[in-house]
Amino acid sequence: ISPVPPYSREQPIFTTRAHVFQIDPSTKKNWVPASKQAVTVSYFYDSTRNSYRIISVDGAKVIINSTITPNMTFTKTSQKFGQWADSRANTVFGLGFPSEQQLTKFAEKFQEVKEAAKLARDRSQEKIETSSNHSQESGRETPSSTRASSVNGTDDEKASHGGPAEAHLKSENDKLKIALAQSSSNVKKWETELQTLRESNARLSTALQESAASIEHWKKQFSACKEENDQLRSKIEELEEQCDEINKEKERNAQLSRRLQELETELQDKELELEELRKQGEIIPQLMSECESVSQQLQAAEKKNKDLEEKVRTLRTEVEESKHRQTNLKTELKNFLDVLDGKIDELHDFRQGLSKLGVDN
Repeated sequence: ISPVPPYSREQPIFTTRAHVFQIDPSTKKNWVPASKQAVTVSYFYDSTRNSYRIISVDGAKVIINSTITPNMTFTKTSQKFGQWADSRANTVFGLGFPSEQQLTKFAEKFQEVKEAAKLARDRSQEKIETSSNHSQESGRETPSSTRASSVNGTDDEKASHGGPAEAHLKSENDKLKIALAQSSSNVKKWETELQTLRESNARLSTALQESAASIEHWKKQFSACKEENDQLRSKIEELEEQCDEINKEKERNAQLSRRLQELETELQDKELELEELRKQGEIIPQLMSECESVSQQLQAAEKKNKDLEEKVRTLRTEVEESKHRQTNLKTELKNFLDVLDGKIDELHDFRQGLSKLGVDN
């Protein structure tokens, strides 16, 4: 049963699509999907009662029917998910949006509706206070009128006396009539609102009963699916055991096949080695003769090597002697250069003396 029939006074003021979730009542932590896919979520405004509601219907099932109060708060828990708590429904609703932009628009609308609900509540309290004040004034004024009547006497006496007292009583009666009319209109208005609330509660009770029946139906289906799932799991486990045995047998056959191939390969290698050994046995005499020739060549090479080593030692001795002579020559050349530098200095001094002597002459 839709919570917003065609003849309802409520009108949608904002509509979007989202995935609906409700908090798990047992754990109060996990989210339970309330719809299998994204559904329409709308804000409705009741102009008669000046109230706002968030309503979402999935087919014939009401999944959200939350009246917005000033104490509610919409919280963004991620870039695409938000939630709010409804104390009247004793649950927490969660909405998953396709984009962050849609979540932001919904949150802004929630804040706007919340402020409007707060303003409506304040105005309603002011009207109630005004009505109570009028009732109190009428209660106070009625005894005064009675007293005035008793003091001033009967109507015949008032007619004989006349004057300002009669005018005052008329004004007081007019005030009482106005207060009574306002009280009657307020009572009728409250009765209308009460009747509307009763109808809304009846619709909600019907929807709740349907939801409970649907829950029981889904519980039975879930139990049947769970039993079938357990049976399928047991069959799968049996098949897995059979598959394991088959795989083990295949693995053993594969190992035997590999071992047979390895033995055949080894047999072929042994046959090749045997053939090689036979060929080598045929060329052994030739190899022996070649070995003797190689030995003779090796002896000749060793003799030549000794001669070369002797020559190398001689050359090393000559090189060392040449280095020694070169060192001596460097020393003698250095001494000669030192003596030459001294002679050059003496000639330079002698030339300076001659130049000085020529200048003096």
